[in-house]
Amino acid sequence: MKIQVKSNLLLLTSFFLIILVFGGFVYFFENTYSKDDFYKLLEAHIDTVLKGTINEKQKDGLIQGLESEFTNEKNFVFEYSGDTDFKFEVQVTKLPIDFFNNLVTNKQAEYFNNKIYFKGKIINLHNKNYIVVSSAENFLLQHQKRYLTKTLWVLVILASVLAVIISFFLMRFVFRPLTQITEKVKQINLENLHLRLEEKGESDELDELVNTFNNMLNRMETSFNTQNNFISNASHELRTPLTAIIGGADVALNKTRTIEEYVETLKVILEEAENLDKKTQALLFLAQTGFNGKTVKFDKVRMDQLLWDVKATTEKINPKSKIVMDMSRLPENHMKLKVKGNNQLLHLAVSNIIINACKYSKNDPVNVSLDSTDNHILLLIKDTGIGIPENEMDYIYDPFFRASNSKNFEGYGIGLPLTRNIIRMHGGELQVSSIQNVGTTVQIKLPVGQF
Repeated sequence: MKIQVKSNLLLLTSFFLIILVFGGFVYFFENTYSKDDFYKLLEAHIDTVLKGTINEKQKDGLIQGLESEFTNEKNFVFEYSGDTDFKFEVQVTKLPIDFFNNLVTNKQAEYFNNKIYFKGKIINLHNKNYIVVSSAENFLLQHQKRYLTKTLWVLVILASVLAVIISFFLMRFVFRPLTQITEKVKQINLENLHLRLEEKGESDELDELVNTFNNMLNRMETSFNTQNNFISNASHELRTPLTAIIGGADVALNKTRTIEEYVETLKVILEEAENLDKKTQALLFLAQTGFNGKTVKFDKVRMDQLLWDVKATTEKINPKSKIVMDMSRLPENHMKLKVKGNNQLLHLAVSNIIINACKYSKNDPVNVSLDSTDNHILLLIKDTGIGIPENEMDYIYDPFFRASNSKNFEGYGIGLPLTRNIIRMHGGELQVSSIQNVGTTVQIKLPVGQF
């Protein structure tokens, strides 16, 4: 059974129970109020009965009642001398002995039997005690009951129909976003892993679900693309140093060489082997960051301190680099500068961007600024270097891709895809905009840590 059907049934059941409970309460309290009200009418009538019959002829202790004022009214008046037998009274009124015992104890009593209401009271008049019992049928209450019952059943039926209609449209309204999400998810496959679900911007449970699913797609796309390109890129990049090593060794062994020639060949082999080692390590690290990062330990990382550490590292690697730090937009609350992440990985990601900015701008000044909102930390890195050709922007995240205008600069094409993987592992976004011969701007957006 679908959740939508279950929700409909649960909602309808709740409606029906509420309607029945409230209807029962209305019926119960109306019935109780009408009974109490009628007993009060009988009690008020008792004084009239006694005064109207006290001068009439008394026979065997029974004084005949007045002309009936209520439906099926009967009135009984007995002189009471303190006797507790009440056999005569019971025989005449057909009331149980408990009624009279209760009457003596409380000076009044009530009894209901087969639509007839009985009200009894002991009254002292002219130094004599009288037991006055007045009975009648509450025709108005019976009529009200029938009318109230019909009204309640009509209301129950109408409310039930209305509940069914409201439940149907409410469930359609509630589950429409889920249906849309389901349809969108069905369109996503290995050929279009770049597709993402749209957030409504309402910060509700559905937006949280969409955001969680998009993060999962980010990890899947990163992992899939990394592993999908790993073999082809590895074979392409590793073939060159391997060919040089094999070729150099083959030439050296082809005939006897001088010591100087052997040393030169070994130098070439060593250089290509070191190059091969660096590429292998870069490939392995890139492949590792393409997974979900569950084994990576996350902790509190303060981004302004991280930036100063990256600046120091960059200047140590390249003393000619010029990094201009802009901290004018830092928030007063230092908690808005902290993210939940791995300090070493974030240091590597940010340093990759800043080192590349310094390298491709030929050590011209690189501007680095840090800003923060309630939910995100924004890091902006801007250089005035060689930039990236517009027609090559779609390939910047492909491992080992290097722009056509970067051939004069050392590099492997690993830094940017590695950085994107790390930023995605931390739930962030990496955006790159560039104009050839003007410069490149990189924005890193990370969520503020919830601690």
